Amino acid sequence: MIDISDSAQAHFRKLVEREAVPGLGVRLSAVEPGTPRADARLEFAEPAELAGDEWAVDCEGFTLYVAADSVAWLDGAKIDYIYQGTGAQLTIRAPKIKGEAPAESASLVERVRWVMENEVNPQLAAHGGRASVQEVSAEGVVLLRFGGGCHGCGMADVTLKQGIEKTLMARVPGVTAVRDATDHDSGQAPYMPRGSAA
Repeated sequence: MIDISDSAQAHFRKLVEREAVPGLGVRLSAVEPGTPRADARLEFAEPAELAGDEWAVDCEGFTLYVAADSVAWLDGAKIDYIYQGTGAQLTIRAPKIKGEAPAESASLVERVRWVMENEVNPQLAAHGGRASVQEVSAEGVVLLRFGGGCHGCGMADVTLKQGIEKTLMARVPGVTAVRDATDHDSGQAPYMPRGSAA
């Protein structure tokens, strides 16, 4: 179920009326759902542009179409148009769009990968880096391989011990240690070259 506030409906209705295209509606879809980059997209949709399998939500003065492959990701979404001082802002909150964290009963590998993709890598991306899970041992030792700006970075050891290891051990019960499997000497574009971090 998608909740569209009265102010959002009034906003969309005004935009649809301004376009003056018969049957024009608004299409909502999930972009890269289930990933940290997931986002919701809103766009006008003429009847000829619809695939025919969209879910239709009747609103006052227009129809909101939800792309069929986005329905599960957008379930529970709230669309609002909030007036703030002299302006206004359209907001879409879709709590399921990035996926849901695995349950405690999920495998250690699944839980580690989830935290890496949804919490750690978005932070590393700020420096053009990322880390991928190479292996998780039965003893709970996580082996990572750094890439991008983290590959060859002089701060990779600090990032590993003070950031990633602490995060994984706090968020994923069963993780006992985190190790680096990267050959940092082969890094070609480190965020901070080795030797300059001393």
